[in-house]
Amino acid sequence: MDAQEGTLVNRILCTFCLLVFSTSALPLRAQVNPYKDGTPGVAGYRSEVLAEVMIQEDKFTRLAEAIPADKYNWRPAEGVRSFAELFLHVSAANYNLYKLVGTPPPVGLDLKGLEKSTTDKTKVTATLKDSFAHARKAISAMPDADLDKSMDWFGGKNTERGILLFIVRHAAEHLGQSIAYARVIGVVPPWSDDNQKKPGKNEPAPKEKK
Repeated sequence: MDAQEGTLVNRILCTFCLLVFSTSALPLRAQVNPYKDGTPGVAGYRSEVLAEVMIQEDKFTRLAEAIPADKYNWRPAEGVRSFAELFLHVSAANYNLYKLVGTPPPVGLDLKGLEKSTTDKTKVTATLKDSFAHARKAISAMPDADLDKSMDWFGGKNTERGILLFIVRHAAEHLGQSIAYARVIGVVPPWSDDNQKKPGKNEPAPKEKK
């Protein structure tokens, strides 16, 4: 090996080492924790709702990103939603339901056709993220004075406070559904590994098994 080749090899090795050390230095993504970090600008009941929505957003988006693109058409049985349809259904609900508490969906968005509008992973995950941004905006913009306003609801009555509770419950049901889908195809929910760091002495590692 001549001097020129040796220099080239050394440069390649230095570049490789730099990439390895840079990658290993990247922090692991931790689960969102609004109970610790707070919900700036929002207090009281709306803060409690927003905290749940932020956690759901984190889990939905991380799971959507973990699902392989070629599985977005997958469904556990004929006649039920695929991964793409499930994530887009949640997105449509984030736009559709929050108009009940004062924040209409973006102009020109086809909510009726959204669920079946695409199976492209990039587009689905982008839509999901945008819909949760809309949800957070709606909760933040809602006056506390409106929480006890009454409206007709499934043949009876409900308050806007109750609507927020319904929205959280609806998303939670579909989060559980998406977790089950993921497990069936062999995808472990990303947050299951969040706490798998080495525990302290005599301290067990916490685990989340959903």
